[in-house]
Amino acid sequence: MPKNPSTGVLLVQLGTPDTPGIFDVYRYLTEFLNDPRVIDIPWLLRKILVNLIIVPFRVKNSSHVYQKLWTREGSPILLYGNSVRDLLKKELGDDFGVELAMRYQNPSLDEVLARMNKANYKKIIIVPLFPQYASASTGSALEKAMQIISKWWVIPEVRVISQYYDDPGYINAFIEIGKKYNHAEYDHVLFSFHGLPIRQVDKVYTDGKPCDDHNCENEITEDNKYCYKAVCYATTRMIAEGLGIPREKYTVCFQSRLDKDWLEPFADKVVVEQAKKGAKKLLVFSPAFVADCLETLIEIGYEYDELIKEHGGEKVQLVESLNDHPLWIQTLKNLVLKQ
Repeated sequence: MPKNPSTGVLLVQLGTPDTPGIFDVYRYLTEFLNDPRVIDIPWLLRKILVNLIIVPFRVKNSSHVYQKLWTREGSPILLYGNSVRDLLKKELGDDFGVELAMRYQNPSLDEVLARMNKANYKKIIIVPLFPQYASASTGSALEKAMQIISKWWVIPEVRVISQYYDDPGYINAFIEIGKKYNHAEYDHVLFSFHGLPIRQVDKVYTDGKPCDDHNCENEITEDNKYCYKAVCYATTRMIAEGLGIPREKYTVCFQSRLDKDWLEPFADKVVVEQAKKGAKKLLVFSPAFVADCLETLIEIGYEYDELIKEHGGEKVQLVESLNDHPLWIQTLKNLVLKQ
């Protein structure tokens, strides 16, 4: 009789609507945007802004975009997540149980952690699927998971992997995928990361100085090792170096902004600027996203491709994400085994 696994691994991804229908997209956006780590303003103001302004005015268009994204099997981020879960379980063997949860919607952290509680693991390893730490992603996932676990009668040993922006396996996986594209055939290369409000980036510093005062674009120090901007630039430097892309050939940029006070340069504006300079073809990496999703497949692969064509260019080529690539599975395995 096989023994029960002693260690549970919890993979946490951001989330997805259950369907691309308006009702499910409404539920997803409402839960997501009401997270105080995502929109970090006073409670009442956030409720008014999200529930009465942002979601009602965005839900119809968002539903339309999700319909473009959806496949016959469902949401790509969930499909890849399930595949990664199963492949990682196979790699880790019988001593490990592996689960996938979404921070928002389903499979929910409540549901998945209830199942893990019943499994009576001696140790739980939480792996947010966000390589670069941000309070709005990793921080939120860990806070929610810890809130749930804190209510258990028996709390096992809990390990957390808070970021792995510089992990050699993660970097090498992106390099290997990037080798399929000859960057010399493109006029410029973009490394596009999900944007964040500048105020959230600045909050990681205890000295009261903003990110701009910490040389975040050029080095990692003890002060900025959890600065989202700093680690995004660090990830980029390592991937670019591995692919032999010279510094003048690439730009780090940030997408999906909600307003002007977010990290710059904005990815869509960089696309337009490059087109105005005469660039015809752009190659775009998205290292913050370990699975292709709305932000990569639609925003970069479709909307930015249309954008460059509107300004005289020819093509925005998205470099696919890690998805369920064997090197990504091996990276996760190694991260888990180090715990």
